[in-house]
Amino acid sequence: MENNQVKERGMKILFLIAACASILAVVLICLFLFANGLPAIFEIGPGKFLLGTKWDPTNNVYGILPMIVGSLYVTAGAIIVGVPIGVLTAVFMAEFCPPKLYKIMKPAVELLAGIPSIVYGFFGLVALVPIIRNLFGGSGKGILTASILLGIMILPTIISISESALRAVPRSYYEGAVGLGATKERAVFFTMVPAAKSGIFAGIVLGIGRAIGETMAVIMVAGNTAVMPTSILSMVRTMTANIVLEMGYATDLHREALIATGVVLFIFILIINLCFALIKKKEA
Repeated sequence: MENNQVKERGMKILFLIAACASILAVVLICLFLFANGLPAIFEIGPGKFLLGTKWDPTNNVYGILPMIVGSLYVTAGAIIVGVPIGVLTAVFMAEFCPPKLYKIMKPAVELLAGIPSIVYGFFGLVALVPIIRNLFGGSGKGILTASILLGIMILPTIISISESALRAVPRSYYEGAVGLGATKERAVFFTMVPAAKSGIFAGIVLGIGRAIGETMAVIMVAGNTAVMPTSILSMVRTMTANIVLEMGYATDLHREALIATGVVLFIFILIINLCFALIKKKEA
C-alpha cells in the first residue's frame, strides 16, 4: 500500500513538473517576443507599423498591413476550402462509412497529418500552380493557390478532432431521434452534429491556428510580394513568410521589426483562442 502511495505521489510530482515546464516555455516565449518586439513597434510608430502599406528595410520603412491582409485572406480561403470538406468527411467516417472503407480512410487521414509542410509545398508548386495558371492566367501563385493548399493541409486536424467529437456523443441521442421518426441523415445532422459542435469547433480553431502559422508551403505558392492584394489571384506575402524570408540577414531595427511581426502574429492567435474560449463559456 505504501509503495502504491509513493508511486502515486511521484507521478503527481512528475505531472506537475511537466505542466510547469509547459507554462514556463509559454511565458519565456512571450517575454522574448514582447521584450524584443514592442520597442521596435514604438520606435517605428504603432500606426506606421500596423497600417503602413510599404515594407522597405533598405530605407527603414516597415509597414506590415499587406502581410496582415495577406495572412487574413489566405487563412479565410483555407477555412472556406477546408472546413466544409473536413466536417463532412468526419461525419461520413463517424456515421456512414462502411467498415472496410474506414480501414482505408482512417490511416489515409493520419498519413496526411504526418506529411511535412515542405512536401505539401512541392505538391502545390508542381500541381496546383500550373492548374491555376492555366485556368486563370498569371503566374499561378497567389491567394487562391495558397488557400487551396492550406485548406488541404488543415483537413487532418479538422477531420480527426471532429470525428472524435461525434463518436463521443452518446448513442442514445441518435437512437432517440430515429425512434421519434427521423431518418438517419436527419438524426445525424440535426442531433449528433449539434451535440458535438463544441468538439467540432475546437478542431476548426486548431485548423485555423495551423493555417495562420504555416510558413514553408505558403512561401512556395503565394508569390511573396509585399503589396496590398487586389484580387484572389494576387500574389501575397504572409506574416510568417515575411519573417522566414528576411530573418537570415536582418540586423538592428530590421530584425526587431521582424520580431514585432511575430508579436502581431502571436496576438492574432491569442485572439482566436480567446474567442473560442468565450464561445465555449457562453454555450456552457
